Amino acid sequence: MGRDTRELAGAWTTFQQHSFADPSPDLAPYVERYWMVSWDYEAPYRQLIVPYPNVHLTFRDTGAAVHGVASRHQMRVLDGQSAVFGVAFRPGCFRPFLGAAVATITDRSLPATEVFDPALPDPPTVETVERFLRDCAPVPDPRAAEAADIVAMIAARRELTRVDGLARRCGMTVRQLQRLFAEYVGIGPKWVIRRYRLHEVTERLAAGATIDWAELAVDLGYADQAHFVRDFKRMFGESPTWYAGRYGA
Repeated sequence: MGRDTRELAGAWTTFQQHSFADPSPDLAPYVERYWMVSWDYEAPYRQLIVPYPNVHLTFRDTGAAVHGVASRHQMRVLDGQSAVFGVAFRPGCFRPFLGAAVATITDRSLPATEVFDPALPDPPTVETVERFLRDCAPVPDPRAAEAADIVAMIAARRELTRVDGLARRCGMTVRQLQRLFAEYVGIGPKWVIRRYRLHEVTERLAAGATIDWAELAVDLGYADQAHFVRDFKRMFGESPTWYAGRYGA
């Protein structure tokens, strides 16, 4: 089966426009970034969306929704002209807004009015959304900040490849760490470690690097290349070499 040429070598930039904005300092403990995407497709396009441990609040013409952490890749069909404004919450920091374990919304989307006041911002802009978030700002939760710091450490430290090693570094048992992640992040520490190690693959592809897949598998802590490929396909929905085509490799 042939590939859609619109997904190859960065061709998506012809049809989509993306922009990002940082949160104001008072909201930075909760919000990682704001994102805006618009598209214009004459024929339907299957957009691959790869997962990260963020909860998102999105606004579009069909309404506002909260999206829990996705445990695997998703495909969204983009057709015609449309746009979305999104809030990416820091991993671990949506728990104070939700008032329940973040694991309860993993792999789920729900109307934003089930979490937030019905008076949602319209139109959604950085200014109106920030005003809205301030109006419903929760009581600070030190455990949310702790969870966010641990996720940030995973992202920054390539040597962290095992949950038991992470637990020791955090002064916790593995079980305590797993409970913290279920309550605040919405997905387990093993998944988060694997996701950020695989993120290093996409960073290298985006930089145009030539990759020795077997060597990279070992570098990322995998026992062999086959194990690495299985993990990659489970997370991204396609093999590393197939995915590399999105960057022109």
